[in-house]
Amino acid sequence: MINLYKGEIVLMEIGFYKDQFVDINENVVPIQERGHQFGDGVYEVIRVYNGKPFLLNEHLDRLVKSAEAIYLELPYPPERIYEIISEGLEKSGLTEAEIYMQITRGIAPRAHLFPTTPSVMSMTIKNARVVDKKKRIDGVTVTLMEDERWKNCYIKSLNLLPNVIAKQKAATNGHEEAIFIRDGFITEGSSSNIFIVKNGTLITTPATNFILHGITRAAVIKLASKCNIPFEERKFDREFLNEADEAFITSTSAEILPISKIDDISLSPNRPITNLLYNEYCGLYK
Repeated sequence: MINLYKGEIVLMEIGFYKDQFVDINENVVPIQERGHQFGDGVYEVIRVYNGKPFLLNEHLDRLVKSAEAIYLELPYPPERIYEIISEGLEKSGLTEAEIYMQITRGIAPRAHLFPTTPSVMSMTIKNARVVDKKKRIDGVTVTLMEDERWKNCYIKSLNLLPNVIAKQKAATNGHEEAIFIRDGFITEGSSSNIFIVKNGTLITTPATNFILHGITRAAVIKLASKCNIPFEERKFDREFLNEADEAFITSTSAEILPISKIDDISLSPNRPITNLLYNEYCGLYK
C-alpha cells in the first residue's frame, strides 16, 4: 500500500471476504457459515516470490477441480480470482508472501442439505513462512502413522482434523512431519507429498484418490524429466522407505525439504538428487 502523505510503501497483511478487502484481524465470518459448521469448502495456498504468485494457474486449476468434486460452484470465475489476488498483492505491498484462499458453500441456517445461498470466498495475504536454513541443510525427522483419513484426499478440503492431529503428534515427539501408511503402503505426509531416491531412481506414490495431487509434487516430476533423472510412480512400503538412499517432502511452503531420519532410521546426509532438484526448483521462481 502507498502512503499518500509520505510517498512510501507500507507493507500490510490483509484479508478479503465477500467482495471486499478487510483488515486481517477484522471479525467478518458469521456463526452460520458452512465452512465453520461442516468444513464445507475447499482451499488453496499459493506462494508469492518477488511479487509474483508462483504456479498460480496450476493452483487455480486444482481449486476448480476440488470445488467440482464437492459440487461447489465458485463465487467467481478463475479469471476474476486472478484479478482479486493481483489487487490484494498490490494493496499489501508484500513481495514475499503466502496467500491462503478458501471457498465455502456460504451462509445459511445449519442443515446437512446444500443451501441455495451463494458460495463465499475469503482470502488472506500474509508474510511468507520461511524454512530454517539449518533444516534445509541437515534435513528433518519424520514419523510414520496409520492413515486414518477419508478416501478422497485428492480434494483440497477444509476437513483437515486427521492431518492436524497427526502433525501435532509428530511435533510433540520431536518430528517435523507425520508420514501416513494406508494398507501397508506409504501415501503422503500430513501436509506434504513424499519422494524417495533408490539406486538413482526418483520414486513417489501414485496420484490416486488417497493423496493430494501436490502442485510442488508435479513441478518436481517435471524437473526430474528435465534433469534426466529416472522416475517411477509406484507403491512402496515402510521397509522400502527405510532403505531409501534419499528422501524428501514437498509442499508449497516447504518447497523441497530433505528427510534425515525416519523414526529411528537415519538416512545418508549425501543427497545429490535432492539437492539438484531443489536448486532447479529455486531456479523456477528466481
